[in-house]
Amino acid sequence: MAEVDEMTELMKSAPARPIPSRAQPRVVVFTTPTCSWYRRAKQYLTQQRVQFREIDVSHDAAAARDVMRMTGQMGVPVIVVGNRPVVGFDKPQLDRLLNLN
Repeated sequence: MAEVDEMTELMKSAPARPIPSRAQPRVVVFTTPTCSWYRRAKQYLTQQRVQFREIDVSHDAAAARDVMRMTGQMGVPVIVVGNRPVVGFDKPQLDRLLNLN
């Protein structure tokens, strides 16, 4: 019984270690004000508690060129997870890239 008490005391005095977790990859959403699919993507990302940065390509010519260079097209939304562009609101692909579900 003394061994159990000794182990309990050791556990109490040991510093707590944070449980390792995967950091969320950087998420950037390229969109325009009239994009209905962006509104759906934004709602989904918000519900999933995914932090993201929004870039309006209708007001940012350099960002529009970046989207064209990344995807070969001008369609939005383009959601970049880490360094992987997702064209449109492709929920299964977003779930996979963000390790959701």
